[in-house]
Amino acid sequence: MEPTVAVIGATGAVGDVFLRVAAEREFPMKKLKLLASSRSAGTVLHYRGQPITVEETTEASLEDADLVFCSASSEVSKRWGPWLRERGKVMIDDGSAFRMDPTVPLVIPEVNGDDLEWHQGIISIPNCTTTPLAMALNAMRQVAPLYRVTAATYQAVSGTGAAAVRELNAQVAAIGRGEPVPPPTVYPVQIAMNVLPQVDDFDEDDYTKEELKMRNETRKILHEQDLRFAATCVRVPVAITHAEVVHVEFTREAPMAQLHQALKNHPGIVLIEDPKQYVTPLQVEGDDRTYVCRLRPDRTVDHGVTFWCLTDNLRKGAATNAIQIAEELLKRGKI
Repeated sequence: MEPTVAVIGATGAVGDVFLRVAAEREFPMKKLKLLASSRSAGTVLHYRGQPITVEETTEASLEDADLVFCSASSEVSKRWGPWLRERGKVMIDDGSAFRMDPTVPLVIPEVNGDDLEWHQGIISIPNCTTTPLAMALNAMRQVAPLYRVTAATYQAVSGTGAAAVRELNAQVAAIGRGEPVPPPTVYPVQIAMNVLPQVDDFDEDDYTKEELKMRNETRKILHEQDLRFAATCVRVPVAITHAEVVHVEFTREAPMAQLHQALKNHPGIVLIEDPKQYVTPLQVEGDDRTYVCRLRPDRTVDHGVTFWCLTDNLRKGAATNAIQIAEELLKRGKI
């Protein structure tokens, strides 16, 4: 089947990457429709060298779509998700609106692709910090059951959106010229030459919503609702690629050689075996894989390891994962 595909939020940062990844992977489409808000309607974008005029997202513009990718606000997802489902269409949602809905699968194809079998028209992709972590944990739990996980993230500003990237660039440029830094508008404080230990709003138990997303989504994807988990999410002055420092405790011994083999065998993961070697966000930008580096024992617990983990948040953290889900749906005949 070659579906008619619509992209809601086509003019955003993830929408732009979606078009590039779809072209690279030669995703089969009978027709491609690019949609956005009324403000962006009329913008001309290009797909595989061909111009496409962006339309406003309306019932009429969605009527002939078989498969819809949505990368917009939760309000937009909630507006169109049920409407599409009622009409037998499929929406793959990049936002958080449906991630914890028990009727909606939350999917990383390399980890829990089988959950696509029970979708009811809406499928969510995880938060861009959850994806690399869940992939690494899924590989490691083949060696020994997980007991406890803690993570500290180093999140790129593109996770907030294109305006945050512009804000960082403007601040860096001003510093480079020796001029006063423009006052921040996206973040509460200057992000250039700084770090911000808050991603999203504060919520229960003084954790931010981002930190709770990582916990709850990881549990759902791995089907481990009782997994002990805590995270601290930090915004850093990097444009693209989220990185994480992760500590994992197992319920029993997890030999390092077996962990290495499990990670090397896991689809989508690149393991750098020498714990003295690593990659950085700039090196991972533009790559669809998850990297695990500096894997070493955590001597403070009986059965623990710690490692450095990172992935391009706009690609595998968003657009690529969505397209992989669509590929898996076609393969399984679930569209």
